[in-house]
Amino acid sequence: MELNPTSYVVLGMLRHEPRSGYEIKRAVDSSTRFFWAASYGQIYPELRRMAKAGLVEGEAQATGGRKRTVYRLTAAGREELRRWLAEPADTLELRDESLLKLFFAVSAAPGRAAGILDEKRRIHEQKIARLREVEPKAAAAAASGDPFPDMVLSYGLESSEWTIDWCTRVRAELEAESERSV
Repeated sequence: MELNPTSYVVLGMLRHEPRSGYEIKRAVDSSTRFFWAASYGQIYPELRRMAKAGLVEGEAQATGGRKRTVYRLTAAGREELRRWLAEPADTLELRDESLLKLFFAVSAAPGRAAGILDEKRRIHEQKIARLREVEPKAAAAAASGDPFPDMVLSYGLESSEWTIDWCTRVRAELEAESERSV
């Protein structure tokens, strides 16, 4: 069975404890989504596919009248996660709509590029605020012997801080260019 990146997100989210698809999505939304998101529409089919392949096992559990399936890693799933972690990463994907819009901004209304930069800056300021909210979880993981979420968090914070500085600098360059052309 060929696995995709969502498969590895799911395997990774099950590495410490069994979880339902809903719990996996919540964990993704408060951790990896800042650099690798996964939707319900990806997670649930992947769980079923991996269960058929023997990488995870599901157990039906009722909670408050709701049916749910809680999945856990099998030995084969744990081994597949280890195998994937041992391979070099082959995907570097940056999807940033604001950069796409800035790339084509020559076709926009005058001054729109500055607005795009302002929006990008605001998004990264909001991202830093959200990352600061998950800082205690990353610190707790580090204190319990898993320093890697904290390392990734630090990358997110520092790259967002750099992006904010870049937006400020490039916007000032746009303003200076605009003043020269008038």
